[in-house]
Amino acid sequence: MAAPEETSPPWRTTIIVSSSLQNHDTHRMLSSQQHRIRFSDSVESGAFIFPLSDLPERLEESGLIERIKKFTRVHRNSFLLLYAPFNGKRELEILSGIQCRFFGSNLRILPVRNNAEIVKGMLTIAKATSKPHVDSIRDRMSLAQAHIIESSRVWEMLRDIL
Repeated sequence: MAAPEETSPPWRTTIIVSSSLQNHDTHRMLSSQQHRIRFSDSVESGAFIFPLSDLPERLEESGLIERIKKFTRVHRNSFLLLYAPFNGKRELEILSGIQCRFFGSNLRILPVRNNAEIVKGMLTIAKATSKPHVDSIRDRMSLAQAHIIESSRVWEMLRDIL
């Protein structure tokens, strides 16, 4: 007989949502997963703020670059989920332009195509950057790095040279 699996309680976070998005599908999806939602008139219109993140409603909004700049000045570790169907050449050029514009900054850009990807991206980022998950990820990355160094022929050659 198999031992019962340990189940952890479902992970939840608090998300601050622009009051303009009270009837948005993404809000309903987050609520159905029992995340804590706080509406605010002070949050930029069309934005969700969760640990280390911002979400513009439309990629084509005027002043998008300025909004992103303002956001990166306020938040030192920024994630931006761009909601747009990145299927065409023009959309990919826009995404590439934004990524190039903010390359080397504290901004990480993730393209999303639908509401499910928005929710999944938000929750993945929030979970991966919260304790104790961030410590676990750091430990696994250190182990992976040590394994790569131990089994790498390049590192073997460098050790032999030195």
